[in-house]
Amino acid sequence: MKDLTFQTLIAVFEEIFGRGLFWTMVAAAVVVTLGYLYVLVRDRAVSWRKFLWAQLSMPVGAVLAVWFVMAMTHSAPSDIGGAVDLIVFLGVAVMGAIGMAILVYTLESLIKPPKAKPES
Repeated sequence: MKDLTFQTLIAVFEEIFGRGLFWTMVAAAVVVTLGYLYVLVRDRAVSWRKFLWAQLSMPVGAVLAVWFVMAMTHSAPSDIGGAVDLIVFLGVAVMGAIGMAILVYTLESLIKPPKAKPES
């Protein structure tokens, strides 16, 4: 593996997670992202209460993401071999935290939309 290309990354992720699960995760990420963009455009404002709950959910997302990757790769914390492994797990944790925050904010906004202001 001399060159790191986009196709190589996709092949590696398909090998780790399995083709079906990987593309299901990609589709879920696209759906959640589109839902988030829809909510932002629809509401035209950020609900700080929903934003707070989304922020509070971030540690849960980080832990779940690391646990999921460790389960899929049949790894344990004792398998971390060096700085690169630690950086990868920190990256997975950060991405899991951000993903959880976006998911929580989107679901909260879709379940409980803002109240309409009366027209004057």
